[in-house]
Amino acid sequence: MIFNPTKSGLGSLRAAVSRAEDLQGFAPSLWIETSVDDPGRGMAQAALGAGVDLVVAAGGDGTVRSVADGLRGSGVPLGLVPIGTGNLFARNLAIPVNDPTDAVILAFAGDERAVDVVAVEVTRPDGSLESHVSLVMAGIGIDAAMIANTNPELKKRVGWLAYVDAGLRAIPVSKPFRVVYRTDAGRLMRSRVSSILVANLGYLPGNIELVPDAEIDDGNLDVVVLQPRNAFGWLLIWRKVTWENAVLRKTSLGRQFLDLTGGGRRRESVYSRGRSGGIEIDGGSEEVEIDGDEFGTVVAARVRVDPASVVVRVGR
Repeated sequence: MIFNPTKSGLGSLRAAVSRAEDLQGFAPSLWIETSVDDPGRGMAQAALGAGVDLVVAAGGDGTVRSVADGLRGSGVPLGLVPIGTGNLFARNLAIPVNDPTDAVILAFAGDERAVDVVAVEVTRPDGSLESHVSLVMAGIGIDAAMIANTNPELKKRVGWLAYVDAGLRAIPVSKPFRVVYRTDAGRLMRSRVSSILVANLGYLPGNIELVPDAEIDDGNLDVVVLQPRNAFGWLLIWRKVTWENAVLRKTSLGRQFLDLTGGGRRRESVYSRGRSGGIEIDGGSEEVEIDGDEFGTVVAARVRVDPASVVVRVGR
């Protein structure tokens, strides 16, 4: 059990794990705390060194991401007990986010699914390189600024809705920036964007389907470029992710309607797909976020998919 000690409900979590151990025939679990300096990667490697049969990450997306990084390629399954704010990775895998006891049962007894991980290498303004991983999505631009400016007290009270507040405050003051990007070995694309995201999965809280065709085990990553020209452009993006992607694209009649009304030809949001990609910011640096955590500023990023590299316990 790798757990974030700052989260609440750890007493009931220990009780739920003890019951699951008895039911599934496990010996008493090894409990390892994360730290500020290491949110889980080193702990996962220590667990592998101890010869465990299962690693369960109890925390938010940051904890899960770091633990998954430590387990990459090991074949040891990862169970999830989501006790964070967004819990996007768990939500996309239909793991209970409001019932830790059910999540523990699933972690001990669920089916196994091999999922992709996105390896992210960022270049800092001073030229230094850093390597990270993403399970959900990484973004440069307004989404990163939104996360950096989220009110922590509001986040504690209302959870992921605090990101909506931060987004409404970020949109009026954010400035578009120029990027050069490419997916796989395709041609270089130049654009003036508000945000560019690399996604491993498609759903956000609130029934927002940002990337409708993204699959967490398809061996690909999806690049989303948001380039609205004005406030009306943001409204069109909102309509796309909450209505077109989430509703109209689900039926043949809805897709015909989109074709007739030109929904597929608008350029406020542009999608591409591949196994790797590169992004360079033209003339400056921008903030970056990975799986809902702020990671400072960058001038470039390279991404590639590491297919089926982590095994996750999921529902049948």
